[in-house]
Amino acid sequence: MRHDQFGCEISVSSATALAAWDKLVLAFLAHAATTPEHLGTVLSEAPEFAMAHATKGLFLLMLGRREMNETAQEAYQAALACAREGNPTAREMGYVRSLGAWLDGHPSESVREMEAVLARWPEDALAMKISHAIRFILGDRHGMRASLEALLPAYDAQNPARGYLFGCHAFSLEETGDYARAETAGRMGLSLSPDDAWGLHAVAHVFDMTCNARAGLDWLEGREGAWAHCNNFRYHVWWHKALMHLDQGELESVFALYDHEIRQDKTDDFRDISNGTSLLMRLELEGHDVGDRWEELADISERRSEDACLIFADLHYMLALVGDNRETAIKQMMARMHRDAKKTNAGELMARMANPGLSAATGLEAFGEGDYKTAFLNLGRARRSMQLVGGSHAQRDVFERLTIDCAIRGGFLDEAETMLEERTTQRAGRLDSYASTRLDLINVSRGDWDEADRLPAE
Repeated sequence: MRHDQFGCEISVSSATALAAWDKLVLAFLAHAATTPEHLGTVLSEAPEFAMAHATKGLFLLMLGRREMNETAQEAYQAALACAREGNPTAREMGYVRSLGAWLDGHPSESVREMEAVLARWPEDALAMKISHAIRFILGDRHGMRASLEALLPAYDAQNPARGYLFGCHAFSLEETGDYARAETAGRMGLSLSPDDAWGLHAVAHVFDMTCNARAGLDWLEGREGAWAHCNNFRYHVWWHKALMHLDQGELESVFALYDHEIRQDKTDDFRDISNGTSLLMRLELEGHDVGDRWEELADISERRSEDACLIFADLHYMLALVGDNRETAIKQMMARMHRDAKKTNAGELMARMANPGLSAATGLEAFGEGDYKTAFLNLGRARRSMQLVGGSHAQRDVFERLTIDCAIRGGFLDEAETMLEERTTQRAGRLDSYASTRLDLINVSRGDWDEADRLPAE
């Protein structure tokens, strides 16, 4: 039996398929735009390879698109058929079971299947990255870190995925608040794998969470080659750069990045929509006119508002609809979310619809209507569970900012101050420009209630 680049047995007989498989894994680790091309080659050269079909299905489910569920199911059936007719390894069958579990509505079980693979084959870098990706979707930051730290001893200097493992570890360290170690791991990962965009962006997260936008810009500038090869993930790295410019008050740079990098391609991937909507909302909360930029995001979000695949996606679609004042579409989406919140036995992700999903969406709707008290009460209710939405601290911060702003506008000044203190504690005790302006406003508002209505966006 052949072996892949990590020394794992692999049940493909074609040398061409094996070479394409090795390229696929490295491309996926690097978030490379060539990933689908390599997967297509594998399936073309080795249509009997169950693991490739299962991997395709897992990739499709990560897209968070309703129409992809059926295609992922087809990939699962193909994987099962190949497994019955062929001789897959135990490792390969773990991938098939992982896909089946997610299709059954249990992504946590999907992760457990991947972890079972890693327990026997810790050097399986694809399983490592898939486990990392699903945990990211689930908001399982501590599980993400524990998984990676168990694997570190298995990745010696000869392992071609060692740098990518460090990049993933860096991100998990950052998300669990270990910022110094995260920066060290991310820098080490990028030195070993210069195309490790995930590791590079993990270090950018560190600078975001430690309120050091200037150092973050210095880190990213001149390293564009580390994400130029990427799929749509490259938009996300540009988004990070835009956030840093916003914190520095460099609006011309923010809008230039938005128009020419972040939303130059009017894609409809939910991650791309989240980049756009969260940046525009941050800008508006600071009182900046974003022109007609909401319109194309709202058009896409309205079309995707029935997906009901991921709460993270839904809330960003709602941001776009609120941003563009799509009242009818908002009502329709809220009705769908109310129905979904009442469903039972609809899977783990749907179970998160009621809380924090529905509470947060209700808060966003009220914010759009100018009912800041209702907005705060609902966003505040969702706040303690927002980790379940998935994504990163930086991505969820737009909802934190909205919650704080609604508290100030609704007259809940003590609550707003407490949230700002908690947010600052999470950021190594440092204030960014957002926190500084809000604390100043709270102090002024305590002496003059009229000031509470004079947030920048007003």
